[in-house]
Amino acid sequence: MYFFELFNLPPQLIINKDVLRKKYFELSKKYHPDFFANTDQADQHEILEKSALLNKAYKTFASNDETIKYVLREKGLLENDEKYQLENTFLMQMMEINEELSETGLINAETPGNTLSEKLIALQNEIYEPIKDIVENYKEDITTKEELLQVKDYYFKKKYIDRLANQLGQKL
Repeated sequence: MYFFELFNLPPQLIINKDVLRKKYFELSKKYHPDFFANTDQADQHEILEKSALLNKAYKTFASNDETIKYVLREKGLLENDEKYQLENTFLMQMMEINEELSETGLINAETPGNTLSEKLIALQNEIYEPIKDIVENYKEDITTKEELLQVKDYYFKKKYIDRLANQLGQKL
């Protein structure tokens, strides 16, 4: 079942977390297995599947990155374990940050003036800016494949930046 249909939401790349939580609790009550304890085994099995799907959809929609990944997969623009080739200029930036990270060692991300953390935040903002409008105003039948491919590029760059942030002990 398509996750957006399950939640009765229009397809989007960023989901309002308050709306998501409200719909999740509504649906959790509706599809809770305890309410179907006296039904036949086939109905109980179906409800268990819906409940599991609901939890999986909620987990996906709770993360903007996972939501983007889900939409790109649904559109056939992202494959499982895809080896995406990032542009050389971005990879060079990442190599410089990696070198700086190995030279300075792991730094607590909360330390004032942590230039690596600041660089990663600035870089994340830099890669988001060109696709911000696409992500925030995504429309199922209006957003083009080319625009979604730009979002895909952003998605892979952000994953790379997130890995470096994790090495710093920071979540961006």
